[in-house]
Amino acid sequence: MEEIIQHFINGLSIGSIYSLIALGYTMVYGILQMINFAHSEVYMMGAFFAYYSAKFLNLEKSPSYSTLIIILVITMILCSLLALTIEKFAYRPLRKQPKLNVLITAIGVSLFLQYFAQIIFGADPKVFPNLINNQLLFEVGGVSINTFDVTILGVSLLSMLGLHFLVYHTKMGQGMRAVSHNPAVASILGINVNRTIALTFIAGSSLAGIGSVLVGIKYQKIEPLMGTMIGLKAFVAAVLGGIGSIAGAVVGGLVLGISEVLVVVYGSSQYRDALAFGILIFILLFKPAGIFGKNTIEKV
Repeated sequence: MEEIIQHFINGLSIGSIYSLIALGYTMVYGILQMINFAHSEVYMMGAFFAYYSAKFLNLEKSPSYSTLIIILVITMILCSLLALTIEKFAYRPLRKQPKLNVLITAIGVSLFLQYFAQIIFGADPKVFPNLINNQLLFEVGGVSINTFDVTILGVSLLSMLGLHFLVYHTKMGQGMRAVSHNPAVASILGINVNRTIALTFIAGSSLAGIGSVLVGIKYQKIEPLMGTMIGLKAFVAAVLGGIGSIAGAVVGGLVLGISEVLVVVYGSSQYRDALAFGILIFILLFKPAGIFGKNTIEKV
C-alpha cells in the first residue's frame, strides 16, 4: 500500500508539470481555435532562460527558495516576451487566414526555435543549476516526502489557482472568456481583442516557463530538444481533458502523469512514451471531445 501511495505522489508531481504546459495549449486553442505547436519550444527556451539567468546572477551556488522565486519570475517574463513576439509576428498576420496556414506556421516556428537553440546554446545537454536542495522532509507510513516533490506540487497548485483567479475573478479574465465565445461581439462591446489574445499568450507561456524550471529541478538536465516529447504529452493531456477546457487540461495532465508512473513501475519503462499516444488514439476514437469538452459541429 505504501508503495502505491509513493507512486501516486510521484505521478502527481510529473502530472502537475504536464498540466501547467497543457494549460498553455488549451488557453490558446480556446481563444483562437488553433494548436500552438511552438508552445513546447517556449517551454524549452524557458529552461535555458533559467539556466543562464542563474549563471549570470551567480545564483547557481546558493540554492534557496528566494533563488527559486527570482529565477521563476525572470523565466516567466522572458517566456512571455518570446510568446508575445511569436504571436505578433507569426500568428497575428495570419489570424484571418485558413487554420491550416496557422498550423503550418506554428510547426515552422517550433522547428526554427529548436535549431536556433542548438546553434546558440549548443546541442549537448546541460546540467540545470541546483536552485533548491532536495532533502527528506518526513515519512508517513513508509511514504517518503522530499523537498522537490513538495515544491513542484506547491508551485503548480499556486500557479493553477492564480490562473483560475485571473480567468474567473478579474476583468481581464472576463475579456478572455468573451473573446473565446465570439471575438467580433467582444470587440463591439469594447474589449480590445488583440490585447486580450496577447494576455492569453502571456499567461500560457508564463505557465510553460514555470513548468520548465520545475522539470529542471527534478531531472537536472536540459537540452534544445527537450520540448518535443513533453510538449506532445502535454498536448495529449489537453486533448484528454477536452482541449479548450482549463479544468480538463489540469485533470488530463494529472491522469497522464499518474498513468505513466504506474506503467513504468508495473509494466515497462519502454511503454512510457507509447502510453501517451495510446491514450490519444483511444480518446480520439471513443470520446474526441475529451473528458470535459463538448461536441461541436463544424460546417465544411
